[in-house]
Amino acid sequence: MSAQGEPSPPRWPQRRRIYLMRHGSVDYFLPDGTPVPPDTVPLNDLGREQADAAGELFAVAGVRFDRVVVSGLPRTVETAERVLAAAAQALALQVDPRLQEIRPGRLADIPRDAMRQAFLGAFQGFADESARFLGGESVGEMLDRILPPFQELLADDGWQQALLVLHGGVNRGLLSYLLAGQRCFLGRMEQAPACINVVDIGADDSVVRAVNLAPTQWLHERERYTTMEKLLAQYLRLEGSSPKS
Repeated sequence: MSAQGEPSPPRWPQRRRIYLMRHGSVDYFLPDGTPVPPDTVPLNDLGREQADAAGELFAVAGVRFDRVVVSGLPRTVETAERVLAAAAQALALQVDPRLQEIRPGRLADIPRDAMRQAFLGAFQGFADESARFLGGESVGEMLDRILPPFQELLADDGWQQALLVLHGGVNRGLLSYLLAGQRCFLGRMEQAPACINVVDIGADDSVVRAVNLAPTQWLHERERYTTMEKLLAQYLRLEGSSPKS
């Protein structure tokens, strides 16, 4: 026991740490209802505030990164850059496009009565790998794409504390893999904009310490809907007000 009565630290190797973030808030639709291409959408003002708040939190906690990985989509790059700036850390970003978000199909090709399932189906419970996101990429296809680079990162012993800034669907896939110890997809783990997940990586195991910590809303006190539910409601409202509907 230590002098303060706490158990003495174990003598085996210390686990490495990953802070897995989702990018900050974005606007996927213009005010007139026009969809913004997801490969180009930037953070909105709230998203920038969220990213800055995350960086300030890391600074206060004394967290220092030696690896920063992003998917390369502008919303992850901008989030990571703002986090590092607020944390007063200058690190080059490692870009891996294999970690981009699950890829949607064309909204115009989805019948209105199938819209709810298209938006939410992949994020309900223990998702079947055949489930497709907005008629596009399936859960299984996304896992085929994201798990190899993540496994490569875990096998690389050249870092101790890494920041990964990725996406809601991707984060669910990675957290599901870590929690279950095998390939699966647990869709009901919400990932708020700019949320932080804390994972410790050991030689033979991993420990998920925290999930969906939102720096500007710790208790999620203003939330009762998921990100995808709000996005669906926004799309249906805009579509319903469009002259084309």
